[in-house]
Amino acid sequence: MVLIRRAMATMASVRRTGKVVCIGRNYADHITELNSARPKQPFFFQKPTSSILLPGEGPVLRPRGVDMHYEVELALILGKRVRDFNGQDEQAALDAIESYALSIDMTARNVQNEAKKKGLPWDIAKGFDTFLPMSHLIRKSAIPDPHKLELYLSINGKVQQSDSTELMLFRIPRILSDISKVMTLEPGDIVLTGTPKGVGPAVPGDVMRAGIRVDGKELEEGMIEVKVEESTSSYQYGET
Repeated sequence: MVLIRRAMATMASVRRTGKVVCIGRNYADHITELNSARPKQPFFFQKPTSSILLPGEGPVLRPRGVDMHYEVELALILGKRVRDFNGQDEQAALDAIESYALSIDMTARNVQNEAKKKGLPWDIAKGFDTFLPMSHLIRKSAIPDPHKLELYLSINGKVQQSDSTELMLFRIPRILSDISKVMTLEPGDIVLTGTPKGVGPAVPGDVMRAGIRVDGKELEEGMIEVKVEESTSSYQYGET
């Protein structure tokens, strides 16, 4: 087990992160709503760093032909190198985290559904530019226990997702353990911890607002407000 080299995260360093690792199917009701199989252990995929959309950088862009869905998630920003980590050590897992953020894992659902059906990778479904809006960084002292937070997301003022991180199937120590047995997590890397139920479409003209509450109190630095617009890219979804 390796936990070394603490680093201080900044919004600029988030842009330069080495990788973004995402946990899938980590909330039971979300698994049910997508008619997916419940995993026996954490499984994960990556989003490209070019998908990161920092506060104030502009709208989320929906590619042509894409059924684009929102998925609100707690993000971990690592402050230490983590390799072959022992998932039983909860304090060490929390010590490896430099800060937190809120994120929205935008997903091209029709692209993902086709990939699932045909056994293809999810990279396209998760990887478009602007497909990872993030909040400002949240200091660790503002979140005494990341497993006792309320995450929420609204579309045009109507709440669509609202659940507690207590409902995670796999908690943060297990998440870091399973990832770090496969790939070393470096300082500045970002880990998304899964989304609760309530995912759905976001279309041009929509405004997404998302946030985190601790003991019922809103964390100002954890708020996201972002518009949705149609992409002008030449990409057009077509069946693979």
